[in-house]
Amino acid sequence: MQPPLRQLAPTVAASEHAGQWAAPPPGFYNPLTRLPCWDQQSLASSFSTMALQQPQQATYWYFDSGATSHMTSHSDSLSHFTSPLYPTPTSIVVGNGSLLPVTSTGTTVIHPSLRLNNVLVSPQLIKNLISVRQFTIDNNCSVEFDPTGCSVKDLLSQNVIVRCNSSGPLYPLRLPAEQSLVAASGSSLWHRRLGHPGREVLSTLASSGLPDYSHDHSSTLCHACQLGHHVRLPFQLSSARASNNFDIIHCDLWTSPVLSVAGYKYYLVVLDDCSHYLWTFPLKLKSDAFSTLAHFFAYVHTQFGVTVKAVQCDNGREFDNSTSCTFFLTHGIHLRMSCPYTSPQNGKAERIIRSINNVVRSLLFQASLPPSFWVEALQTTTYLINIFPTKML
Repeated sequence: MQPPLRQLAPTVAASEHAGQWAAPPPGFYNPLTRLPCWDQQSLASSFSTMALQQPQQATYWYFDSGATSHMTSHSDSLSHFTSPLYPTPTSIVVGNGSLLPVTSTGTTVIHPSLRLNNVLVSPQLIKNLISVRQFTIDNNCSVEFDPTGCSVKDLLSQNVIVRCNSSGPLYPLRLPAEQSLVAASGSSLWHRRLGHPGREVLSTLASSGLPDYSHDHSSTLCHACQLGHHVRLPFQLSSARASNNFDIIHCDLWTSPVLSVAGYKYYLVVLDDCSHYLWTFPLKLKSDAFSTLAHFFAYVHTQFGVTVKAVQCDNGREFDNSTSCTFFLTHGIHLRMSCPYTSPQNGKAERIIRSINNVVRSLLFQASLPPSFWVEALQTTTYLINIFPTKML
């Protein structure tokens, strides 16, 4: 046994035999929300593997006379989760002085007559530790250690509740298989057994007689569910911005479900990346997009004395055709197209179209006009958006 370590408020101490820990990897723990989170690099690494790599989880609980609280690295078998609020410790001090964040606390039943209260959850732990002091107080029992193992006895009758033999350097709490199964058969275990269904499905199954199911309304996240529900990797947020007007323009074409009174079916949107100034051009045919764009380039060259250097657009055929490619090559304009079915790569144009359509619909509803007057509302919307303040400037 090792001498107890002093608890440092608001931290809790753990003995050295639990292992040496480094600081949590970036993105795994958010100190502001005190909840686990996933960064893009870790998420991409998980998807690049052939099999799902879950965090390594300890399987046994170990008695520790130097720990001031029970602690574990995973919360699957815990119930009654709470966020770490005062006076619950917010971190754990390990043998080398490092601090491990406490992400939640909970309670678990390891035996019909034994329970662990106020278990601290820290994902970077590699051993599940039982504080001997807290264990004996909560369960009104005693723990006797000998060279071959340890015995948990009732404090009044001195009857042995659990006998755990050990041939290694530690004293693990090994329960019989049937007792371990009952202790761990909570909602988290059935959630994994049944293919990670939702809480409503589990509640329905429980009402129809699901054995050994405990209603656990915790808000913890399932690691496998978080990865399994992602259909694609997240896009990185871009803060890049052109330094001069017309260095980059964003273009996209929107198709109206209603033909306007003047016979227009589409509109072309052009957004300057630097100034965030907006131009819109109603079109009757989709094939008119290139000629309209060419006229816009001439307008910019004549009125502003500059040349458009790059065009960011989607993979639409109105931009990707032999005529437009020849024009861009002749004038030295860089054509940047997004990948097919990847609209977030053309996000500025997509977002401005959504903003335009929101204002257009609102103006039409306010004026009690039919949708066929969307071109007239589009012209007003373009003017209003250009005079609105913007975070880009």
